[in-house]
Amino acid sequence: ASAEDWQQRVNAAEKLISDAEGTDAPIYIAGTAEPANAEIGPYDGKRAAERLQALEPRPIPVDRKAALERLSSALPAGAKLRLAFMSDGLATPDDAQTFAELDKSGHLASVLWYGAGLSRIFALTGIDNKADSLEAIAIRPQGVSAPRTLTAAAYDDKGRRIAEAPLSFAPGSAEGTARFNLPVELRNDFRLIRVDGIEQAGATRLIDAGSERRTVGLIASGDGDLAQPLLSPLHYISQALSPYVNLIEPRSADLLQSVPEVLDAKPSILIMADIGTLPQPVTEQLSKWIEDGGTLVRFAGPRLAGASDNDPLLPVKLRKGERALGGTLSWSEPQKLRAFPDKGPFAGLAVPDDVTVTRQVLAEPSFDLNDKAYAVLQDGTPLVTGEQRGRGNIVLFHISPDASWSSLPISGSFVEMLRRIVSLSQRTGAQDTQASVSLPPYQLLSASGALTPPTSEAKPLIVEKNRQASVSINTPPGFYGNEDGLKALNIFEGADIKLQPIAQPAFSVGIVSASYTSDQSISLAGPFFAVAAMLLALDTLLMLWLRGAFRRRMKVRAKAAGIAVLLAGSLAFNLLPSGMGEAQAQSQSQPKTQQQVHDDSKPGDEAIVNSVSQTHLAYVITGSAQTDDISKAGLRGLSFALMDKTALEPGDPVGVDPAKDELAFYPLIYWPIDAQAPMPSPEAIAKVDAYMQQGGTVLFDTRDQLPAGASLDASASPANQRLRAILDGMNVPPLEPVPDDHVLTKSFFIMPDFPGRYEGSPLWVEATTPNASPQDRPVRTGDGVTPIMITANDFAGAWAVDEQGNPLLPTVPNDPMQRIYAIRGGVNIVMYMLTGNYKSDQVHVPALLERLGN
Repeated sequence: ASAEDWQQRVNAAEKLISDAEGTDAPIYIAGTAEPANAEIGPYDGKRAAERLQALEPRPIPVDRKAALERLSSALPAGAKLRLAFMSDGLATPDDAQTFAELDKSGHLASVLWYGAGLSRIFALTGIDNKADSLEAIAIRPQGVSAPRTLTAAAYDDKGRRIAEAPLSFAPGSAEGTARFNLPVELRNDFRLIRVDGIEQAGATRLIDAGSERRTVGLIASGDGDLAQPLLSPLHYISQALSPYVNLIEPRSADLLQSVPEVLDAKPSILIMADIGTLPQPVTEQLSKWIEDGGTLVRFAGPRLAGASDNDPLLPVKLRKGERALGGTLSWSEPQKLRAFPDKGPFAGLAVPDDVTVTRQVLAEPSFDLNDKAYAVLQDGTPLVTGEQRGRGNIVLFHISPDASWSSLPISGSFVEMLRRIVSLSQRTGAQDTQASVSLPPYQLLSASGALTPPTSEAKPLIVEKNRQASVSINTPPGFYGNEDGLKALNIFEGADIKLQPIAQPAFSVGIVSASYTSDQSISLAGPFFAVAAMLLALDTLLMLWLRGAFRRRMKVRAKAAGIAVLLAGSLAFNLLPSGMGEAQAQSQSQPKTQQQVHDDSKPGDEAIVNSVSQTHLAYVITGSAQTDDISKAGLRGLSFALMDKTALEPGDPVGVDPAKDELAFYPLIYWPIDAQAPMPSPEAIAKVDAYMQQGGTVLFDTRDQLPAGASLDASASPANQRLRAILDGMNVPPLEPVPDDHVLTKSFFIMPDFPGRYEGSPLWVEATTPNASPQDRPVRTGDGVTPIMITANDFAGAWAVDEQGNPLLPTVPNDPMQRIYAIRGGVNIVMYMLTGNYKSDQVHVPALLERLGN
């Protein structure tokens, strides 16, 4: 705080040295911000002047106790001291004890107390990078009550001024705030904030990557049901991170589109919830992003558990399937957490007693598995693993991001764990997995608040986990580290800091107050000459007014003003665009209709309007005319049955090409598998995958009547091999044959099975999680609708009818009731697609009413 008036202090000290030199008194000079071995004296006048010139202000906290102790030890026994005390005007916690000990020492003969001005002392104590703004918190000395408004300016790493904001102190308030209302991308470029016009180190705030507001991308499998947010796989992650980071989610569920969209926003972290299969282009793009410093966080789930075991974007190799309470490789009771490893990012966190795990994906044993384990269950299996890739990191939570596998997502520890992972992406020169790291000085902050190259006196900064580094004589404020990562060390840290003015102590000897200002002569020639010139001008104007000069001029001006108005009006009329009148006439003669003015339709809009105005069933065009004709006729026959049996009146079936057409308009897409048809492109498969993740359902039909249904092993039929190749590019959840208590068996008709043109093949749907406490429930279902169905019974062949409603193909065996059951099964499927678990609730109504009656 003494940098601005340092020269005044030096001038006052030079006068004191000159006075002492005239009396041949020994001179001692003790700085309060110097090394412990700094020389104090005694000096003669010449050497004292040299020592004074060698002093310079330092941007570190003062240590008056150490300075006065060194002074006392340098004085001869019984020596009397005339003490001139020049301070920065601010108190320290040791002042009262220090001054009391000095008074008791008996060395004081008199004290000359120099007061310091407090009106220009300000300190920036912290910043808060919020969702919509960055706030810089400033303080001033207690007791300074006048209102004050200054300007705080932000600079980037090139020293360019990129933003400014008013810094206001209310009357009587010692704290002010400067708010920078800028986009987060621009705020993250701030490297220092400085109060304009205040040349002090405390009025400059250094900012490193740790203060940046991170951008976190979120991608999940499945459709997040906005009506039931607690069931969304990203709900608990969003709730935990939203106060601290900016969250972005893609508009599309197609991974070929969503991942590039999120990465274009330059996130520090990408969180993927239960994404099992990644397209190859996405894998390559993510790998490069991680190598360049990104952090990928993945959560397990049914899709990841059933995905391929050669995923390169996992920190460990996983076993197929998951481990569940009561299942294979199960526990006898839910597992709790062990203490967090000391070398991981969660080191030092308290172990939550209320967190239990009932399901997890298991890591294959390896020699480095313990080194990659960030959190471990009591049985020794990893709960969270991670590893560093290039400059980035990959982290895997072996549980789902919701509360279905573990209670961790609903605990407070989940928030702290995610925040620790966010810190992995903050490149501050220190690896978060190390207990401590030594950072060399990179740029230092001078006492006037300017960044300077490091000096030879500065030592490396030791950064330790869970411990705040502090400013000292060896580690002055500045940036430490290297260009890959810098750590900012500021003078003031913490919200409880206050600047207390120093109180003049009650010494037993006389105290004389002094100031740094000195008497000086001021030349008044300039001000007097200016006053004389003003009086002369006033006298001249009065003389002209008395002679009537202003009256004649006013008349002339009035005439000139009238002429000017006429000229201006004429000029304005002539400057009108030459075609303006013609344009108005044309506008009046040819008025545009409302349809012409507002018509912004594009080619293809009519088809979109037709698709959303009425429910349509869709089928995938295979390229085989016979197959496509049967698919269309089958959905036409199912539509006739729906109109006959239900209130639904679907439109004509629509054939879609997944590579070109929008799929979101259709609740159900029937996909007949034709081994002879061209293999769909990765882009088409990704679009179908995105359609299923967003709530649509695809019914795959291999039409080959395999007794075991749709087998995906190597000995399968050509149609099943093609189906397996298609599903390899999708995030397919675990499947099971439709259970007897599934809502699909009761959504409209009571269905024991689902035959088609053939019978014998089960209908495969997404497996539902068994109830923790089995009860005699009439129906079991998840909260959503299965995104995938697989059969081999040729549903479309059984549904297919001509324009008159006559069946086109016989059933095998030729049983009229089999066709009726096939159509009823189709009605159940469509009603299930459109109503979801609403039908499940309706099945439970009798039981609910019975309970209410009791």
